[in-house]
Amino acid sequence: QVQLVESGGGLVQAGGSLRLSCAASTRRFDLYTVGWFRQAPGKEREFVAGITWSGGSPDYRDAVKGRFTISRDNAKNTVSLQMNGLKPEDTAIYYCAVTSPLGLLTSDVGEYRSWGQGTQVTVSS
Repeated sequence: QVQLVESGGGLVQAGGSLRLSCAASTRRFDLYTVGWFRQAPGKEREFVAGITWSGGSPDYRDAVKGRFTISRDNAKNTVSLQMNGLKPEDTAIYYCAVTSPLGLLTSDVGEYRSWGQGTQVTVSS
């Protein structure tokens, strides 16, 4: 079981930026595909962005393309999500999660095996 800890959430005005980080406990973080998800009150958890275990071909939901950037540093066991141009509709709890080792990048919540506790992002208008 991989332990994941998110950080970097907070309150920001519309148009502002935040950088979320996800720290993993495993020694072989380079084997895990990582996804960022978010869940707003009363809504289902949704895929935001993901990056493969090799670091190639990141994927984003359409609503955040051009504003969010996912990256990873396997030497530091971290994945970051840079969020620019934030909008009130980005308000949610943000979670990072990993698939099984060498898993494919997918937006399917059910394919992710370990989850962090989440970090709150609030964007005011």
